[in-house]
Amino acid sequence: MDKLRFGTAGLPITHPPVRYPEGLRVLRRLGPKSSDGLDHMEIEYVYGVRMSQQVAGQVRKVAMEEDITLTAHGPYYINLNAKESRKVEASIKRVLDTARRGATAGAFSVTFHPAFYLKMPPEHVYRTVRKRLEEIVETLEQENIGIRISPETTGKPSQFGSLEELISLAEETEGVGLCIDFSHLHARSGGRLNTCNEFREILVKVEGRLGKEMLKSMHIHLSGIAYTAKGEKNHLLLRYSDMNYPELFRVFHEFEIAGAVVCESPNLQGDALLMKREYLKGF
Repeated sequence: MDKLRFGTAGLPITHPPVRYPEGLRVLRRLGPKSSDGLDHMEIEYVYGVRMSQQVAGQVRKVAMEEDITLTAHGPYYINLNAKESRKVEASIKRVLDTARRGATAGAFSVTFHPAFYLKMPPEHVYRTVRKRLEEIVETLEQENIGIRISPETTGKPSQFGSLEELISLAEETEGVGLCIDFSHLHARSGGRLNTCNEFREILVKVEGRLGKEMLKSMHIHLSGIAYTAKGEKNHLLLRYSDMNYPELFRVFHEFEIAGAVVCESPNLQGDALLMKREYLKGF
């Protein structure tokens, strides 16, 4: 990745709605100049991988023409720690289908919410998830599909997906990275992980254990967020939240990270543009 890019989780909000790949061209033209627009999009397969191979190929073509990078988000109905074998098989298939279609579209990383603890010991769940991620990566290698599998940090302590768990998975499993949702980490911790020093500690840990290369191809989610003692409640507009994104971007500059920041705010392109402009103040 050549720089840190900013974009939306899915198609920009327009009236009338646009579809892929037209939405990519809309992103680029949100500012007075194309350079002022957004330059990343996360393809949302959250309700199923319904994009055809043909459309995925068109998305790839337009993304290259417009200099837009891509990531993909898998379906919500994934639990690699499900008790029922049919649910496990379906979850693995959903990750694989997302990776296959995402690769056709040109995405560099695929993310998803990996698992729930289901009252099982976290160590047991970790081993189960790692085994199933290994199966996914092996299948993709056999199919010659090159895309990074990046489980997402989750917003509730009841969900598998702490920063430590996902760094360990990436450390131990070739072909696996991680998607850091800084809003989820903030909510999961009950309002901590929202200061310059805490952001710095996160990136020091990522660099120290996964290498500087990971900092040059980061997959990041960010939005305002509401939370309770039990963790994430819902996403918010940045201006209505306590998410300390200006300090986060200051730390991004310190570490000279590259990759993509995906906005999941209710106002997708509005907050994504706000993020991009705030980040560019540091140059």
